[in-house]
Amino acid sequence: MGLEEEIEDIREEISNTPYNKSTEAHIGRLKAKLAELKEKLENQSSAGGGQGYAVEKTGDATVALVGFPSVGKSTLINALTNADSETGEYEFTTLNVNPGMLKYRGANIQILDVPGLIEGAAGGRGGGKEVLSVVRTADLVVFMLSVFEIERYERLQRELYNNKIRLDTSPPNLSINKKGKGGINVTKSDSVDLEEETIKGILREHGFVNAEVTLRGETTIDELVDGIMKNRVYLPSIVAVNKADLIDKDYLPTVEENLREVGLDPDEVTFISAEAEKGLDALKEEIWDALGLIRIYMDKPGRGVDYDEPLVLREGDTIDDAIHELGAKLDERFRFARVSGPSAKHDDQQVGRDHVLEDEDVLRIIAQR
Repeated sequence: MGLEEEIEDIREEISNTPYNKSTEAHIGRLKAKLAELKEKLENQSSAGGGQGYAVEKTGDATVALVGFPSVGKSTLINALTNADSETGEYEFTTLNVNPGMLKYRGANIQILDVPGLIEGAAGGRGGGKEVLSVVRTADLVVFMLSVFEIERYERLQRELYNNKIRLDTSPPNLSINKKGKGGINVTKSDSVDLEEETIKGILREHGFVNAEVTLRGETTIDELVDGIMKNRVYLPSIVAVNKADLIDKDYLPTVEENLREVGLDPDEVTFISAEAEKGLDALKEEIWDALGLIRIYMDKPGRGVDYDEPLVLREGDTIDDAIHELGAKLDERFRFARVSGPSAKHDDQQVGRDHVLEDEDVLRIIAQR
């Protein structure tokens, strides 16, 4: 039996097996085996290689525009960044990855207009594997939908999922330490609903014989398998609904219902018209918020505070992260920092490396001479 037949047999068995506590361990082993077989098949099919898209990441963050052909991605990137991406009212206009740079709130945000996906992209159709390999390197996915084809959102999600891209979630809180003997020992928090034997069975299918395993937080079988495989990419996403200028208010309730049917809250998507350049300010703000970027204004000796070109960091970053961005030499000479702004208890607060910065803080680094 070939790999494809074996994979199909396992899928069929999973779909025909009702999930409950008595079948949980069996389904867990099946899903673990399925993941390993799919990985093996993918490695075989890609052994001959295929030419991917060489895209250098630049700027403070990278955003991938994802949609089916002719949804308006090229028009949007041109409107956002003044890039020169070919546009047309027919499918497959974009045959390469076209980068552009969005300058927003002092940050440089790279926008990638990737070729439109078709169904089966994750399996290689239409150069889909190469396209999705670019998406995997991004910091944010912007799904672009036509207001008339909302139902295609689920297909896009499925293609990304099949390419090991996990959206709007985090990796499981999982720790695995191999050991020389003693079998598999599992420590799990009360919030983990999976049975210990289920966890052990999944690990054995992945080749673990002796290991100390710690699992915390609510975790499904699929999430546990993802954590063990270690080749999943976790990305945030937002949704832009294009061609909103082509509908009237009477059709809007239909659009909103279509959004709900695919699991989207109408209040959480951004309605735009790339052609008419409407709704773009709202989309830029959504991109900014989803990326979690913050601006740090540097107080430079003898020159004052630079409000024009801030240091761009991520929410949760510390003084140490700022020093890393500013260069290794400063790292060696760092004494302390002074911060004014949202994160400071008072102006010019003296802080150390572990101080967490916030958007629009003013930062002065005190270094050894």
